[in-house]
Order: sequence, then structure tokens, then C-alpha cells
Amino acid sequence: MKTLENSSEAFLKSVFDTAVDGIIVIDHRGIMLTANPSAGRLFGYSMEEMVGVNVNMLMPSPHRAQHDHYIHRYLKTGQARIIGIGREVEGRKKDGTSFPFRLSISEVLLDDGEMGFTGIIHDISEVKRVEHELRELNAELEGKVRERTEELSKAVNRLLTTNSDLEHEVAERRRTENKLRRMHVDLEDALNREKELGDLKSRFLTLASHEFRTPLTTILSSASLIGRYDDDAGQIKRLRHIERINGAVRTLTGLLEDFLSVGRLEEGKIQPNFEEANLEEKLREWTNDFQETLWKEGTLAFFASEAGAFSASTDLRILQTILFNLLSNAVKYSLEPIQIKVSLLRQENLALISVQDNGIGIPEKDMEHLTERFFRATNVSHIQGTGLGLHIVREYAELLGGTLSIQSKADQGSTFTVVLPLLP
Repeated sequence: MKTLENSSEAFLKSVFDTAVDGIIVIDHRGIMLTANPSAGRLFGYSMEEMVGVNVNMLMPSPHRAQHDHYIHRYLKTGQARIIGIGREVEGRKKDGTSFPFRLSISEVLLDDGEMGFTGIIHDISEVKRVEHELRELNAELEGKVRERTEELSKAVNRLLTTNSDLEHEVAERRRTENKLRRMHVDLEDALNREKELGDLKSRFLTLASHEFRTPLTTILSSASLIGRYDDDAGQIKRLRHIERINGAVRTLTGLLEDFLSVGRLEEGKIQPNFEEANLEEKLREWTNDFQETLWKEGTLAFFASEAGAFSASTDLRILQTILFNLLSNAVKYSLEPIQIKVSLLRQENLALISVQDNGIGIPEKDMEHLTERFFRATNVSHIQGTGLGLHIVREYAELLGGTLSIQSKADQGSTFTVVLPLLP
């Protein structure tokens, strides 16, 4: 039996088991490899009844008979009707009843190297019920509007002098029509939010699977190779593989911290602890610490202050995280020889902290989306990353009462400036 790659272990298992939406993983033949508890509750099956069975048992006719053909055609031609797009479909429960849900499908590479598929199932039965009630209410209100209009016409014919009554009826009709329009807009907004949430969850699972696989593969390969160098002559090679393992562990730690930081920020669990500090002294110290770690050989990071020594009330832990994230990005996306400048400037009651690099820059069309979750610029697809770093920097800056601004052009480097108040 195939299984999902055992990556990120407790973290991914917690996300998988506690997700409100159903999640099912199948192989290229349509056989279900695993499913989370929510999927079992939605379809009324136990895990034992689902694993090892073709997923088409969860589909009503005629889709049940055609599903295997869909998979075969996609693997053969690459033409996708649902994968990466998502759409509304119907599912068949164990008791034979059907229910509507929104299905988002993404590819996933199984641990045996074969292609599989992950499906996220979001039950929209309640949305459909609201749509039905809205249609009934709309018909009822339209009937009332017609009835009121007829009554109004008769009243006008009978009493031409009752203009005040006529105006009242017209106003009532307009209020009813406006109410209908508002309800329609609200329903569309709700549906769009549901679609956006489903797409976000699908992107998260795909991203987590991809980003954790690379460092884990490095760790496994280096660990297996270390055992082959059992003499003194292999010490240099052992040290090289140990450093590769350390680098992969640092990468995994950074990925986990990014995911956890986003979760804590969205749940409001991070609260700043303001204290007085000398900004110039702290920024110079942190920049030197970063330089000494030699995140990449040849990195040159230096600090310059145009403001002199001055104090500010801020959260030093959050501010250090902001600086290290910006410095790490500068190293990751810079060209050799790497030169990074950290500068501090004071403007009245504001402190401006800038990180400037000589990197690949940011295309103009990507600028407005750069701090969104999981967004990555179009020119960095070949560089590993989660698309969370600048989102976290912006959120942290706002926690401190500040803002993040970005100046960049493709192939001309970038400057990221955090503007903070001197008092919280």
C-alpha cells in the first residue's frame, strides 16, 4: 500500500487530522490511500471502509463510471478539467443520499515517486439551502411587489388626490428592491470567500509538501553517506555532509517558524512588549551577528546611521525578527558579490529602518501582491521559498504601529523600509 511521504510529521498530521474540510489522497488508479476524519464524517464511512477502495464509490452516477477515465486521460494528455481549478460537484454518502460540495484537487508526489492527487472537500449544503431560501424569498417579495403595485394603481385611479399614499408605496417598493439587491451581493461575497478559502487551503498543502521535501531529502541522503566514511581520510567529507544536514535543519526550522508565525498572527496570539532601547546600538549589533553567521559565503552586510544614537520604545524581539527576515531575503535573492546595506534614519517622531540589496529585484506587476500570504514574484520560481516572509514582516511592522514600504525594479535590486513610531 502506498502512503504519503512522512514529512513534517506532527505538524502536517495535526493540520490533516483537525481540518474542518474533508481531505482525501488517491493514487493514479483512483484508489484512496488515506482520508482525514472530516472526510469520513461527510460521507458516513469509517477510515477502514475508505482506504484501499476506489474513490468513485463516493460519486453518484454517471460520474462513478467515468472517473477512472478522467484520471487516465489526464495522465496521458495533461489536460485538466478540475485540477488546480476546483468546481462544485455532488458526493454520494454511505446511505445513498447525495450532497453538494466544492472540490479542489492538486497533484502530490507519493513517496514511491508516483503521481497522486489530493482532494479538499468543502460541504456547501448550507450555502445551497440559503440560495434556495433566497430564491423563494425573492419570488415572494416579487409577488408582494406586484400586489402592492396593483393596489397602488387602483388607489391612484380611485383617489387622484392621495399623492402622499402614492409616494409611500413607491418608497416601500424601492426599499424592497434595495433589500433584494443587498442580499444578492451578500450571497455572492459569501460564495467568493468560500472559494478563496478552498483555494488557499489547497495551495498551503501543495506548498508544505514541496518545501519540506527538499531539506528532508538532503538530510536523509547526507545521513546515509556519512556512514560510508568510516576512516580518518573521510573526515572532510563527513564534515561537509554534517554541514549540509545543519543547513537543511535550519531551513526546516525557518519554514516551521514561518507557518507558526502566520498562525499566531492570525489568531491574535502575538502581543508586543514595548521597552526603551537604543535603536542604533541594537541594529548595529544584529547586523554584525547576521554577518558573522555567514548565511552565504561572500555576504557583505554593513550598517550605516544618519541619525546618530537615539532611543525608541519598541519590542526588540519582534524588531530583530523583522530585520533578520529582510536580511535573509536580501541574501537569498541577491547576486554575487552580495552587498547589503542596513541604514537608520530619523524623521521627527519616526524611525526609518532600511535594508538595501543588489539582488534580482521585483517585477512591477508583482509589487501590489508582494506581502500577500504564499505569493511569490514571477522571477523567483527557481529559488526555494514559502511566500510568507514579507507577509510576516508587514504584519509585525503593523503590530509595532508602523508600516512596510518597498522600492524595487527587476534586475536593479530592492530597498525595504520599515517606518516605526518612536513611541508605541
